[in-house]
Order: sequence, then structure tokens, then C-alpha cells
Amino acid sequence: MRAPQGTARFLAAAVVATLALTACGGSGDQGSAEEKGGQFTYWSMWKENEPQAKVIKAAIDKFQAETGTKVTVEWQGRDIRTKIGPAIAANKAPDLVENGFDVISSLLVSTGQAADLTPVYDSEVPGEGKKVSEVIPAKYVDAMPKDPEGVTRWIVPYVLNSATYHYNKADADLATTPATWDEFVKLCDTLKAEDKACVASDGDNTWTNFLLLDYLLVRDNGAGTMGKIFNDKSGAAWDQPGVLESAKRVEQFVKAGYILQGYDASKYPAQQTNWATGKAAFHLDGTWVPSEAQKNLAGGFKVGQFAVPATKGGNTEIDIIPLGFAIPKKAKNPGPAQKFIAYFLKKDNISGISTEAKNITPRADVPAPEELLDAQKLLNDSPSRLPIDGVSGDYLDKAIFPAFSELWLGKATAEQFIAKAKEGHLAYWKANG
Repeated sequence: MRAPQGTARFLAAAVVATLALTACGGSGDQGSAEEKGGQFTYWSMWKENEPQAKVIKAAIDKFQAETGTKVTVEWQGRDIRTKIGPAIAANKAPDLVENGFDVISSLLVSTGQAADLTPVYDSEVPGEGKKVSEVIPAKYVDAMPKDPEGVTRWIVPYVLNSATYHYNKADADLATTPATWDEFVKLCDTLKAEDKACVASDGDNTWTNFLLLDYLLVRDNGAGTMGKIFNDKSGAAWDQPGVLESAKRVEQFVKAGYILQGYDASKYPAQQTNWATGKAAFHLDGTWVPSEAQKNLAGGFKVGQFAVPATKGGNTEIDIIPLGFAIPKKAKNPGPAQKFIAYFLKKDNISGISTEAKNITPRADVPAPEELLDAQKLLNDSPSRLPIDGVSGDYLDKAIFPAFSELWLGKATAEQFIAKAKEGHLAYWKANG
């Protein structure tokens, strides 16, 4: 699963009342219907033959057998993002959908079409004696973009991706991972002296490459830096000394020759493959990398992860890229859909996301696949943030990424990057008010 490219509102009072009754087991017409089993429609972002779909289908089959609820599933695949909006507009919204947080935010939350799922978080995971809020750490949900009323509980994640450096734990040169930026640079110097590339990077994969600067902005300047830059329409935030300092770190990294040669003309996944075959020590990207690169991994390769190291600021936040369930506000059968969400979070259901689909789940008590155990520990132990503070869309594609590409490809200095990024920033806000 590739990185998200979209960006980041509420439930009507009557629906809230209905959901509250459902969560509490209240009486009424909907409650009576649910006692008979009920039904709901579910649109999935997976195709039926994908590992995630097989895990979800097994849970649906058990849920239907145990509750008598009829679940009508459409395995939409990635095209789901183009279908949700028209379905809602035609009053034909599915009762349950799933996708990455960014897609749900842009399609449902920002348009005021996402239901508040607080009733789900307040409900019990069947058979476990724990509420959903006790098995899904609050830090993951609190990091989500807020709707106009401040709600972040419009998604219930069941996959938790992150963005980290990936490396080969079996490589003797990488026995100790760097804890600070200075240690990282020193290690890259050592590898370079041994005629070994430090980092693999596909030049055309700008979103992924920008993650390094995004992390450094946070490490140097504190939480929410990119978000503050975006929201400052005057552009003055680009002039902060710490922002230039972070850009200079990237410039020095590029000029030092730490990136595997040829990256400036490479196209994804060429350099990811080069990393997998041992031609570079590290690769910064999402936790989907081990799965994507599996067929290319060199013999004896043992995948591990570490965070972009801390700088002088000591910030240790880790990116989270959740994928999960949402309920459109116009859903006709929200109650049964809510119950299924809680049911799927049962340990014996969601564990398949790790064992079969090879993804990390948000449940700390469900071990990640071996190749992602380091990333899971980072997620468990670190404060959470959204990549690029949730900023995306045209702002990045038109205002920032062209300037960053020149910096990353060695065609611009840090100062030139800042000047061009600020120019793009001002043009964006002039056009978007």
C-alpha cells in the first residue's frame, strides 16, 4: 500500500440520539430491528482476493453467523474514493466504508458527511470486557484532523502504518542504529568511506523524500511545525531560522553524497529494489515497504526500523498513517455497522491483519509481523503525529514539492528552496483565500 496523497465534519442530533440508544442497548424501533439481526451495507477499499479482504471476510462470516445480521459487501478496491461522494449525493450512501485517514478526511470529514463514532469507542469489544477506547490508544485518534465541532473520532483504525528508516539488521555495519542526527551523519560518513551508499531514494517519489525534511522540521522546531507554516498565510513562518536550519541539514545530506547514485533519474521502485538487494543501507518510507520489497530482499536480509533521529530539540514524534472504518452521516443502518466495527476489533479477528496481511494493528497486544516489530515498538513508545501535519493536496503538489525536488536533487540550496517554497505558499493562499 502506497503513501496517501489526499488531505485532510457531523452527526445530526436525531442520529446521535439513535446511536446513543444503540450503544446503551436502548429500546425503540431500531433496537427491535437489531434484536432480529438487522443489516448493513459495506464498501471495502480492498479487492476480494487481497489478504486484508480475506481477513475481513472471515470476520464478516462469523459476525453474520453469531448475530444474524446480514452484511452486504462490495469489494470496491481503490476506486472507492471516486464513488463515495456521488453515492452520498444520491442518498445511496453505504452504511460502512474504509480507507486511509486522509481519504476519509477529504471525502467525508471536510464535507460534513462523517458520523461521530464516539458510541463505538464507548462500546465493548465483544467477549473481552474492554471498551474499544481501551484497545485503541487515544493518541492515535487524537492526532486526526478535527471536524468543525472538534471531533476526531470519525475513524476507527484497524491498520496502523508509519514512516521510518528501514534497514538490514543482519548487516554487521548497522549493528547499532543512530539515536541522534549527528550519529546518523557520522554513520553515513563511515559507510561512504567503505564505498557503500547510506540511503536509497527514488527521485520521483517526492512525497516520500519530503518526509525527511518534515521530520527534521519537527525535530528542530517542535511539534506541528509544518502545520503552522501552512496556516500562516503571510508566509512569515518560512523565515524562521529553525526552518532554514532543517533545510540546510537536507542540503548537506545531499551534497555529502550519502544517497545512492542515480537516484536523481530513478523512478519508483527502482531504488527501493536497490535497497532490498543491499546496495544502500537505509530507506525512508512507509511500513508497507517490507511487504512491497519482499520478493527482492537479499538472502539473509532481516528487516528492521528506526526513527529519523532526534536533533538538538529532542522531539521523538512518530508518523502515523491509520487506515480504518468510517460511517457516512447518511447511512441508513448505522447501528449494525457500529457493532461490526467493535466485533472486528476482537483480538482473534484483527490478529489476521498482522499474521495474514502483514500489517501493524493499533492494538499493542497484537504482535506485528516479525519484519515490523521495531516499527510497532516505536509506535507504542512514541508520541503520535500525522505526516506533514496532515497537510496535503494542491498545497504540496503545486507550492512545495517543486521547490523541494530541486533541493533533494541537488539543484538548489537551502536558501533557494525556502525562497521558492515561500513564493509558492503565497501564490497558493492568494488563489485560495
